[in-house]
Amino acid sequence: MKAYMGLTCDPENYESVLKKLVFRMFVDPKDMYLLSGPFDILIEFNGLRNLKEFVEKWFNPLRMMGEDAELITKILSLIVISESAILPEKPSAFVFMNARPRSLEKVRASLLTLPEVLSAGSVIGPFDLISSVKTKNNSDLERVVSIIENIPGVENSTASQVAAASIFPEW
Repeated sequence: MKAYMGLTCDPENYESVLKKLVFRMFVDPKDMYLLSGPFDILIEFNGLRNLKEFVEKWFNPLRMMGEDAELITKILSLIVISESAILPEKPSAFVFMNARPRSLEKVRASLLTLPEVLSAGSVIGPFDLISSVKTKNNSDLERVVSIIENIPGVENSTASQVAAASIFPEW
Protein backbone atom coordinates (compact mmCIF):
# COMPACT_ATOMS: atom_id res chain seq x y z
CA MET A 1 0.00 0.00 0.00
CA LYS A 2 1.07 3.54 -0.71
CA ALA A 3 -0.10 6.90 0.67
CA TYR A 4 0.85 10.56 0.56
CA MET A 5 0.46 13.33 3.10
CA GLY A 6 0.60 17.00 2.21
CA LEU A 7 1.50 19.36 5.04
CA THR A 8 1.03 23.11 5.23
CA CYS A 9 3.34 24.59 7.85
CA ASP A 10 3.28 27.74 9.87
CA PRO A 11 5.98 29.77 8.03
CA GLU A 12 7.88 30.53 11.23
CA ASN A 13 8.01 26.84 12.16
CA TYR A 14 8.93 25.30 8.82
CA GLU A 15 12.39 24.22 9.95
CA SER A 16 11.00 22.78 13.20
CA VAL A 17 8.55 20.65 11.21
CA LEU A 18 11.36 19.29 9.03
CA LYS A 19 13.49 18.48 12.08
CA LYS A 20 10.62 16.67 13.81
CA LEU A 21 9.80 14.68 10.68
CA VAL A 22 13.38 13.50 10.25
CA PHE A 23 14.71 13.22 13.79
CA ARG A 24 11.60 12.37 15.82
CA MET A 25 9.39 10.51 13.36
CA PHE A 26 12.24 9.08 11.27
CA VAL A 27 10.76 10.02 7.90
CA ASP A 28 13.34 9.28 5.21
CA PRO A 29 14.31 12.60 3.53
CA LYS A 30 14.22 10.82 0.15
CA ASP A 31 10.45 10.44 0.65
CA MET A 32 9.86 14.15 1.37
CA TYR A 33 9.39 16.84 -1.26
CA LEU A 34 9.33 20.59 -0.65
CA LEU A 35 6.61 22.06 -2.84
CA SER A 36 5.34 25.38 -4.07
CA GLY A 37 1.64 24.84 -4.32
CA PRO A 38 -1.33 23.86 -2.20
CA PHE A 39 0.97 22.58 0.57
CA ASP A 40 4.59 22.94 1.63
CA ILE A 41 5.76 19.36 2.16
CA LEU A 42 4.61 16.19 0.41
CA ILE A 43 5.58 12.90 2.06
CA GLU A 44 5.37 9.63 0.15
CA PHE A 45 4.79 6.46 2.18
CA ASN A 46 5.65 3.25 0.30
CA GLY A 47 5.37 -0.36 1.41
CA LEU A 48 2.59 0.09 3.94
CA ARG A 49 0.98 -3.19 5.02
CA ASN A 50 -2.49 -1.72 5.40
CA LEU A 51 -4.52 1.36 6.24
CA LYS A 52 -4.29 0.70 9.97
CA GLU A 53 -0.48 0.88 9.81
CA PHE A 54 -0.66 4.20 7.95
CA VAL A 55 -3.11 5.69 10.46
CA GLU A 56 -1.24 4.50 13.57
CA LYS A 57 2.33 5.07 12.41
CA TRP A 58 1.96 8.23 10.34
CA PHE A 59 -1.45 9.92 10.23
CA ASN A 60 -2.19 10.16 13.96
CA PRO A 61 1.35 11.17 15.01
CA LEU A 62 1.52 13.84 12.29
CA ARG A 63 -1.89 15.13 13.28
CA MET A 64 -0.70 15.41 16.88
CA MET A 65 2.46 17.21 15.78
CA GLY A 66 0.16 19.71 14.08
CA GLU A 67 -1.47 20.44 17.43
CA ASP A 68 1.94 21.01 19.03
CA ALA A 69 2.24 24.82 18.88
CA GLU A 70 0.38 24.77 15.56
CA LEU A 71 3.48 23.76 13.63
CA ILE A 72 1.31 22.23 10.93
CA THR A 73 -1.74 24.25 9.91
CA LYS A 74 -3.24 21.80 7.39
CA ILE A 75 -2.89 18.10 6.55
CA LEU A 76 -4.04 16.43 3.36
CA SER A 77 -4.02 12.63 3.10
CA LEU A 78 -4.12 10.72 -0.17
CA ILE A 79 -4.53 6.94 -0.05
CA VAL A 80 -3.36 5.29 -3.28
CA ILE A 81 -5.86 2.76 -4.66
CA SER A 82 -4.21 2.06 -8.03
CA GLU A 83 -0.58 1.94 -7.13
CA SER A 84 2.07 3.37 -9.36
CA ALA A 85 5.77 2.65 -9.29
CA ILE A 86 8.16 3.91 -6.63
CA LEU A 87 9.73 7.01 -8.10
CA PRO A 88 12.89 6.14 -10.04
CA GLU A 89 14.22 9.70 -9.69
CA LYS A 90 13.34 13.01 -8.09
CA PRO A 91 10.41 14.61 -9.90
CA SER A 92 10.35 18.27 -10.85
CA ALA A 93 6.63 18.54 -10.02
CA PHE A 94 3.53 16.72 -8.81
CA VAL A 95 0.24 17.16 -10.62
CA PHE A 96 -2.96 16.61 -8.63
CA MET A 97 -6.08 15.97 -10.70
CA ASN A 98 -9.78 15.35 -10.55
CA ALA A 99 -11.33 13.21 -13.27
CA ARG A 100 -14.76 12.07 -14.33
CA PRO A 101 -15.51 8.86 -12.40
CA ARG A 102 -15.92 6.66 -15.49
CA SER A 103 -12.69 8.02 -16.96
CA LEU A 104 -10.41 7.57 -13.95
CA GLU A 105 -8.45 4.52 -15.09
CA LYS A 106 -8.34 5.72 -18.72
CA VAL A 107 -6.84 9.01 -17.52
CA ARG A 108 -4.30 7.13 -15.39
CA ALA A 109 -3.35 4.92 -18.35
CA SER A 110 -3.02 8.00 -20.59
CA LEU A 111 -0.76 9.71 -18.04
CA LEU A 112 1.56 6.71 -18.02
CA THR A 113 2.07 7.01 -21.80
CA LEU A 114 3.64 10.46 -21.43
CA PRO A 115 7.45 10.22 -21.30
CA GLU A 116 7.66 12.99 -18.67
CA VAL A 117 5.36 11.13 -16.26
CA LEU A 118 7.32 9.12 -13.68
CA SER A 119 4.25 7.75 -11.86
CA ALA A 120 0.48 8.07 -11.80
CA GLY A 121 -1.79 6.76 -9.10
CA SER A 122 -5.52 6.84 -8.39
CA VAL A 123 -6.08 8.12 -4.87
CA ILE A 124 -8.79 8.58 -2.25
CA GLY A 125 -8.88 12.15 -1.00
CA PRO A 126 -9.72 15.58 -2.36
CA PHE A 127 -8.04 14.60 -5.65
CA ASP A 128 -8.63 11.54 -7.83
CA LEU A 129 -5.11 11.20 -9.22
CA ILE A 130 -1.55 12.15 -8.34
CA SER A 131 1.19 12.13 -10.91
CA SER A 132 4.89 12.89 -10.63
CA VAL A 133 6.55 14.46 -13.64
CA LYS A 134 10.12 15.23 -14.65
CA THR A 135 10.64 18.17 -16.97
CA LYS A 136 13.64 20.16 -18.18
CA ASN A 137 12.41 23.60 -17.12
CA ASN A 138 9.34 25.70 -16.28
CA SER A 139 8.17 26.09 -19.87
CA ASP A 140 8.43 22.32 -20.38
CA LEU A 141 6.39 21.83 -17.18
CA GLU A 142 3.74 24.21 -18.50
CA ARG A 143 3.64 22.21 -21.75
CA VAL A 144 3.24 18.89 -19.91
CA VAL A 145 0.55 20.27 -17.58
CA SER A 146 -1.32 21.56 -20.64
CA ILE A 147 -1.17 18.09 -22.21
CA ILE A 148 -2.40 16.54 -18.95
CA GLU A 149 -5.28 19.02 -18.68
CA ASN A 150 -6.38 18.08 -22.19
CA ILE A 151 -6.53 14.33 -21.54
CA PRO A 152 -10.18 13.33 -22.01
CA GLY A 153 -11.78 12.89 -18.59
CA VAL A 154 -9.54 15.31 -16.65
CA GLU A 155 -11.79 17.90 -15.00
CA ASN A 156 -9.12 20.05 -13.31
CA SER A 157 -5.53 19.92 -12.17
CA THR A 158 -3.10 21.65 -9.85
CA ALA A 159 0.65 21.45 -10.39
CA SER A 160 3.16 21.90 -7.57
CA GLN A 161 6.82 22.31 -8.36
CA VAL A 162 9.36 20.45 -6.24
CA ALA A 163 11.97 22.80 -4.77
CA ALA A 164 15.37 22.40 -6.34
CA ALA A 165 17.03 22.99 -2.96
CA SER A 166 18.00 20.23 -0.60
CA ILE A 167 15.33 19.21 1.91
CA PHE A 168 17.70 20.07 4.75
CA PRO A 169 18.56 23.62 5.67
CA GLU A 170 21.98 24.18 7.22
CA TRP A 171 21.56 22.80 10.75
